[in-house]
Amino acid sequence: MRPSGRKLDEMRAVSIETGFTKHAEGSALIKIGHTHVLCTATIEDRVPPFIKGSGLGWVTAEYGMLPRATNTRMRREAAMGKQGGRTVEIQRLIGRSLRAGVDRSALGERQITIDCDVLQADGGTRCASITGGWVALKLAVNKLMKAGDIVSDPLVDPVAAVSCGIYAGQPVLDLDYPEDSEAGVDGNFILTGTGRLIEVQMSAEGQTFSRDQMNQLMDLAEKGVTELVAAQKAATA
Repeated sequence: MRPSGRKLDEMRAVSIETGFTKHAEGSALIKIGHTHVLCTATIEDRVPPFIKGSGLGWVTAEYGMLPRATNTRMRREAAMGKQGGRTVEIQRLIGRSLRAGVDRSALGERQITIDCDVLQADGGTRCASITGGWVALKLAVNKLMKAGDIVSDPLVDPVAAVSCGIYAGQPVLDLDYPEDSEAGVDGNFILTGTGRLIEVQMSAEGQTFSRDQMNQLMDLAEKGVTELVAAQKAATA
């Protein structure tokens, strides 16, 4: 029934390669099917002005897609002179999702920026960015702890995200682009490793959905996030 031949509750193949770049304090190339995102973490001894002097740290994110991440070339946003609304919305989502798993007082007054660059897109780029972004963040935090710059791990819980939707009348896990473009209902689910909800983005695309269907999508999301958290832990072990 699914274009990929996957079962309704089956994730695409997931791989996470750490240490992908030389200079970043943490880096990970995450591949979820044909969606590939490079996530890097940068540590800076500064924080935004609105929390300066508070003793709290900050985690933020930037997101972008390479011109040929999709099947036709997109203009670089730098060439257009501004970021698009979709880009701004996604990078804010990544930042606030990752902050939900951080004890900012344990992080200390420093900022970690997660850069998420989509090399290839086939649906679920924001979810892959959050999942891979947490791995890059974990690696950067490990360096701070090894150097003795912080005394306790500020990452209280892994954070991962997955898409679920209703395709051809059936709830399905981890939509690829052919499914995403045709889905009657599309949702992004961001959860912690202990199953706590951070954010749910759901919308009907041409058809409405019932409370029961939403519960089915939540069940699928929990299954998918459990698998993604296992991959995160294996990558950072």
